[in-house]
Amino acid sequence: MDKIANEQIKQTKTKRKLYVSVKAKFIISIFFALIWLSISIYFSIPWVKSLAIHVTLPISLLIVIGIAYIPGYMNAFMVSSLLLDRQPALKLNDIGIPVTVLIACYNEEKSIGNTLRYISMQEYNGIIKIIVIDNNSNDKTAEMALKAGKEMNLNLKVIQEPKPGKNFALTTAIDYVDTEYVLTLDADTLLHKVAIKNIVSRILSAPDDVCAIAGTVLVRNGRSTLLAKIQEWDYFLGIASIKRLQGLFQGTLVAQGAFSLYKTDAIKQVGGWPDAIGEDIVLTWKFLGNKWKVYFEPLAVAFTEVPELLKHFYRQRSRWARGMVEALKVIKPWRQPLYTVKYLTSCNLVMPYLDFVYTFVWIPGLFLAFFGYYWIVGLTTLFVLPLAMLQNYILYRYQKGVFSSLNLKIRKNNFGFIIYVLFYQMLMSPISVAGYLQEFFSLKRVWK
Repeated sequence: MDKIANEQIKQTKTKRKLYVSVKAKFIISIFFALIWLSISIYFSIPWVKSLAIHVTLPISLLIVIGIAYIPGYMNAFMVSSLLLDRQPALKLNDIGIPVTVLIACYNEEKSIGNTLRYISMQEYNGIIKIIVIDNNSNDKTAEMALKAGKEMNLNLKVIQEPKPGKNFALTTAIDYVDTEYVLTLDADTLLHKVAIKNIVSRILSAPDDVCAIAGTVLVRNGRSTLLAKIQEWDYFLGIASIKRLQGLFQGTLVAQGAFSLYKTDAIKQVGGWPDAIGEDIVLTWKFLGNKWKVYFEPLAVAFTEVPELLKHFYRQRSRWARGMVEALKVIKPWRQPLYTVKYLTSCNLVMPYLDFVYTFVWIPGLFLAFFGYYWIVGLTTLFVLPLAMLQNYILYRYQKGVFSSLNLKIRKNNFGFIIYVLFYQMLMSPISVAGYLQEFFSLKRVWK
């Protein structure tokens, strides 16, 4: 018995030695990123000098900083963070806590029934209350929701909010919520059967100052168009990697309205969802500004419809970019109380600069390269690609494990992956720039 006890003590000590705090992980990631930045600067000196001949040294530096230095630094920080990330195990499995699901709807008569059906199939022991908010629809959304609720024997209520805007719909609904936790779900988003169990488990396993959990949102219509196939990889790798990084440092910057769980009191304390085109972004930053933390749960999975046409994709992503600027206006990064959140939100300050440089310098430079002018795009710019590929590989391996644990399979989409890696940013940056300009000139908001 003494040998067994001694062995257990040794194992406990070993585990303690292997523990790396969040602060230590943050410092390690910064250190690794700075090393990568230093190497990049060293090897890019000839590129900076040759480009300066054509555009002067200051402009040359501004271009290279935007094309290589900052993106390389950010990618290095992300890769290091992903390698250090160890998601804590969910401590609770058999949960019976009541939760309310809010679904804001505008002309969703075709999809609301299916969304409710997936809620009815949840493997969750607690009571699930559902509030469907008919946000000035001119179809049979309310009628179809009530019909589906009756057929599936759901605890469902339909309320009306005539003022257009998802933020108004959700804020109206919060007054009807009488549960400690509330979940928001888009009307075209389908929940995995253990999604609610896992997302509630995460918030119950987390410290008391965690007020929201962002779920994992993936693509359900990734076979419809080439654009949807590309977005399938963006959600699976790009967005998921950012969420994991932010979750590691306890400051997920967007508890997205498509699928997230919140403490009801926290929402009420900040006055509900703000009147903003990026209402979920601004809401999350308000949480963080109150010294609360926001986590991310990879095992809480939902599948959503993504835009299949370029015009709808443009409206959605320009809206996201505009929402980020709105959040920066409301709460400045240096006013965030948590040091990791200061850092993460400060990264958003440079995003408009990076997107402008990419749109108006890198893309034209790529066309120049086809004609033999390698002033901007050349072999040196390829220095960032190995790190980006490593980042995608690390996350792919992790996501594969997540899918296996949920009995899901990764659909083959090789062509979409190639287009995503090589050309996606060429689509995203110009659209983001359009979003920044919309906010700068206070143009009319367009949700659909």
